[in-house]
Amino acid sequence: MRRARESATVTYATQSAHAPAQGKWTYDDYALLPDDGIRYEVIRGELYMSAAPRPLHQRVITRLAFFLEDFLEESALGTAYVAPIDVILPGKLGDPVQPDILFVRQERMEIVGETCIEGAPDLAIEALSPSNPAHDRSLKYELYAEAGVPEYWIINPHGQTAEIHVLRSGRYASLGLRNRGETARSEVLDGFAVPVDEMNPA
Repeated sequence: MRRARESATVTYATQSAHAPAQGKWTYDDYALLPDDGIRYEVIRGELYMSAAPRPLHQRVITRLAFFLEDFLEESALGTAYVAPIDVILPGKLGDPVQPDILFVRQERMEIVGETCIEGAPDLAIEALSPSNPAHDRSLKYELYAEAGVPEYWIINPHGQTAEIHVLRSGRYASLGLRNRGETARSEVLDGFAVPVDEMNPA
């Protein structure tokens, strides 16, 4: 995902207008962006955008979401959602982000609104983009920790690995890197485990 230019003209859903300067974007500005197949996020007032996900990215996310949904049907612990869906993290001035996959516990379903998730999900999962892995490894890593997301998975579709990070005293601690032949296991969702090979079978 790339950061938008410092100053640009964007076509809003209802009009053509001069875009806010980077660092000044609000949720109201974001809501005027068109539904044009580009994925938009606002982080710390800056607009980020990326093209539609590549086939490999979609394949991995679809399979992982299938495993998660299957697990939740048996456990009834909560609900999973798949991007595109807006998540308004607490304390982030209304900045909307879109995790590839997120999970909300049943007892916290009040954060699920009509149009977006208004609060920190219990689990966020991102698949790395080969063009900008730092967006998920650094920017969102710090953002999710600050917002209090208890568990964060980073999936590398090309490297075929899964990293699991859990919140410890406001910072993420790694539960390790899982490679092919190994199994990724959740701490937040006790019992949820996915063989890395099954996320992207040959």
